[in-house]
Amino acid sequence: MATLTGLTLGGKTWTPQFVQAIDLKKCIGCGRCFKVCGRNVLLLKALNEDGEFVEDEDDEDIERKVMTIQNADNCIGCQACSRVCPKNCYTHSALDNTALNN
Repeated sequence: MATLTGLTLGGKTWTPQFVQAIDLKKCIGCGRCFKVCGRNVLLLKALNEDGEFVEDEDDEDIERKVMTIQNADNCIGCQACSRVCPKNCYTHSALDNTALNN
């Protein structure tokens, strides 16, 4: 299995690790990851007491907010979101080159 790799400015091989999931049970909705991601990958969403997403931000049933993946295709695999997350909510993985050829 061949993995997608790139090169740093210094010529070192680098393997991007793309965002796969966010653990909503761990996420505290602090927004640090949202602030460091310049690729419009993430979105803060509201949850009600039952753990269901609430579309109306003015709804009184909002229990808390959590980060979600809005545009995974925009992720460049830098893992900045993971590095700033105080609760270690993120799961990342490398991209298999064979998936790109299909």
